[in-house]
Amino acid sequence: MGHLRNKEGETKILFAYSVMSSFVRKDLEILERNYKVKTLEVMTFLVPRRGRSPLIFLRLLSEILWADLVYCWFADLNAFFAVFFCTFLHKKCLIVVGGYEVAYVPEIGYGALLHSLGRLRVKFILRHAAKVLAVSGSNEKEILQLTRPRNLKMVYNGVDTKQFKPSGAKEKWVITVGGISDSTVKKKRLDTFVKSSVYLPDIRFILIGKAYDNSIKHLKRIAGSNVEFTDYVSDESLLHYYQKAKVYCQLSAQESFGVALAEAMSCCCVPVVTRRYALPEVVGDTGFYVPYNDGKATAEAIRKALKSDKGMKARERIRKYFSIMMREKNLLKEISDLTKN
Repeated sequence: MGHLRNKEGETKILFAYSVMSSFVRKDLEILERNYKVKTLEVMTFLVPRRGRSPLIFLRLLSEILWADLVYCWFADLNAFFAVFFCTFLHKKCLIVVGGYEVAYVPEIGYGALLHSLGRLRVKFILRHAAKVLAVSGSNEKEILQLTRPRNLKMVYNGVDTKQFKPSGAKEKWVITVGGISDSTVKKKRLDTFVKSSVYLPDIRFILIGKAYDNSIKHLKRIAGSNVEFTDYVSDESLLHYYQKAKVYCQLSAQESFGVALAEAMSCCCVPVVTRRYALPEVVGDTGFYVPYNDGKATAEAIRKALKSDKGMKARERIRKYFSIMMREKNLLKEISDLTKN
C-alpha cells in the first residue's frame, strides 16, 4: 500500500514506480515536501509476486482517479499503462526518461529501441504523456531522434552536495561503481576498467558493485592483482570510497547522465571518462577523456589524473550545474506549469 502525505489544498500526485533507485527516491522526497503524494509500486505488471494480484490494474486506475497528476520514472511497460489510463480519464501524466528506453546501441546490444515492440511502446508513451522530462541534453537528443513529444523539457539529475562532500586526505585509489552482470560489463565497460589496472600495478583499483551473474569470473581473470571487488556496499561505505578515492572512472559505452559519476565528483574525485553520450556534459573540463574501450590509454589518463589537482574543480561543477536543489527548483517549475495548464 502506498502512503499519503496529508497536505490539504495542494496538488495530488500519484508517484508510480517499478524500481526505487537512489535518484528515483530523491524525486519522491522532493515531491513529498511540496505536494500530497501517494506511491504505488507497479512492477507487478512484469514480475508477479506471491500475494500480489492482477487487480493492480484496478488499483492503478483507482489511484489515477484520485490524482491530479501521475509521475512516472522510466518510459517502461508500467508507464504505458499509466499513460493509457490517463489518456482516457483526461488526467495528466509526467514521464521521466531514464535512458535505456530511448537508447539504441547495437554494438553492445543495449537499448529498448533494439526491439520493434519496445520502440512502439516508448513512442506511444512519449507522444501521449502530458509532459516528458529528459535528464540531460544527450538524453533529450535521443528522445527527439525517436519522436517529438508534445511537451518535452530537460531537467538534469541532481546530487546532494551536502551529503556527497570531501572528507580527509585522498588516497591513490581508482574506483568505479556498477552492478556486475553481462549487460553492465558491456555498457559500463567494466572490462576496460580492470584491464587498465594491469598497466598500473602499484595503484589500488576498486570495482564497487554487487555481482549478479558469472561475468565477474571473466573480470577477475583479466584484472591485475591490484583490483578489489567489493560486492554490495552500503550507502555509508560508498560515500567512504568516494571520499578516499582520488580518481573515478566512467568508461561507459552509453550514459544518459551518470549519477555515480556526479556523486564521486561532488566528493572531489577526478573523473576519467569516455566522450560518449552525456558524460562530457557532466564532466566538462574538470577531468580526463579517454578513447572508448582502450585499457592502455585509460591507464595513461588515470596516471595523469592521480597527479592532477582537478578534484575541487570537479566538485564545483557539480555544485553549480547538478545540485539536488537545482533539480528541485526546476522540477517544481515544470510540475507547476503542467498543473496550471
